[in-house]
Amino acid sequence: MTRPIDVLVVDDDTRVARVNAAYVAKVPGFRVVGQAHTAADALRRVAELPRLDLVLLDHYLPDATGLSVVQEMRRQGCQADVIMVTAARDVTTVQAAMRHGALQYLVKPFAFAGLRAKLEAYAELRRTLDGGGEAEQAEVDRIFGALSAGTEPDLPKGHSPTTAEAVRRALATAHGPLSAQEIAERTGVSRQTAQRYLKLLERTGRARLTLKYGDAGRPEHRYVWTTRI
Repeated sequence: MTRPIDVLVVDDDTRVARVNAAYVAKVPGFRVVGQAHTAADALRRVAELPRLDLVLLDHYLPDATGLSVVQEMRRQGCQADVIMVTAARDVTTVQAAMRHGALQYLVKPFAFAGLRAKLEAYAELRRTLDGGGEAEQAEVDRIFGALSAGTEPDLPKGHSPTTAEAVRRALATAHGPLSAQEIAERTGVSRQTAQRYLKLLERTGRARLTLKYGDAGRPEHRYVWTTRI
């Protein structure tokens, strides 16, 4: 049996920290090894813990920002991974988190399913990286795919996570709006299936519907990926 993934939960609100810690404990393969409520306390726990894999880190702490905690962790040589769990949703903070090496970014408030998806994606990434060795392009794609996994909300009954990810990736990497037929051709699913998943992305705010009018006057539904946080 592989050892559990050790997690430090950092949040200025003690109640929220307890809730998040309880959420983590419900996900198989994860173990909470500590909680902290200030930047100073977080850095002290990081230094004290004999082994730490992952930090769930709030950005708004009473004595410093979460990003400053990440910077100090790296300066001290701590290579634990970081998932930002915060109400900060401005693009500047999100970009800074990416540049500082945060693997995921979860915006408050969220339900257990949202955090569980991030943790399961992280566990998949760990399993992929633990294999070691050299990586061909397909393996590199799988590693980066693990990072983007789990970003969709819980799927309705009858929807496949694999198909949802294929449609999401096709739309997110497109250079402009795509129709259901174009998505179908890029993913290998039927037009009807592509339309169903595109409508789901639109309902959850991850895609925006646009209309293209042709000579016949009947508009064609086209979808564009949105970067809304």
